[in-house]
Amino acid sequence: MKVFAISDLHLSLHNPKPMDIFGPAWEGYIDKIFADWKEKVTEEDLVLLAGDFSWAMNLENTKSDFELLSQLPGKKVIIRGNHDYWWKSISAVRKFVPEGFYVIQNDAMKFGNIVICGTRGWSVPEKNSEISPEDQKILAREVIRLEMSLNSAKKLCTDERDKIVCMMHYPPVNFKREDSQFSSLIKDYGVSAVVFGHLHGYKNIALKFFKDDLPYYLTSCDLTENKLVLIEEV
Repeated sequence: MKVFAISDLHLSLHNPKPMDIFGPAWEGYIDKIFADWKEKVTEEDLVLLAGDFSWAMNLENTKSDFELLSQLPGKKVIIRGNHDYWWKSISAVRKFVPEGFYVIQNDAMKFGNIVICGTRGWSVPEKNSEISPEDQKILAREVIRLEMSLNSAKKLCTDERDKIVCMMHYPPVNFKREDSQFSSLIKDYGVSAVVFGHLHGYKNIALKFFKDDLPYYLTSCDLTENKLVLIEEV
């Protein structure tokens, strides 16, 4: 089984919102993702979707977006991004998504020897920088959610071959890659790999780096040239 990841698809079939206004990287990007996906992924593989799945404003309007990706092979595991406004009740989301989609929120799921966990996250400030009370509140809440998810993942690790992959939407560290509450938890819980997205339009940005000897993968589709990133193979 292979584990791939890609994020920030920003689908909008119900109420089309062209993404190519944001630059040439977005021209025909869905067709490019489909071509790469079909070439790489089998039904036994996992594809992690690290947030910002759809521009839809309510759950019902995501139906055509989910149906579009249902055509593709593999098991799809999704977390919430900052633009997933349609994501309200987790029970409603899980009831709504088509077969083959798996939703993570404050918990974890196991597929063979791979355990997937994670949360949306929030912007990580540089050390000694000021942060608004509202941002601090959201950041603290997301740290709690990450620990809940990691704790759930740890309980699912019943075999020495099991590996935890942590998926977040926001980067778990700032641009200086300083230690954060997120990265400390990720290290403490023995995570094997970290996937995140959210960032767009950057040139010469690292799509993979190591922190605490763990690989961190940036998977925003416009930065990966609309190609899935291989995270694990077991």
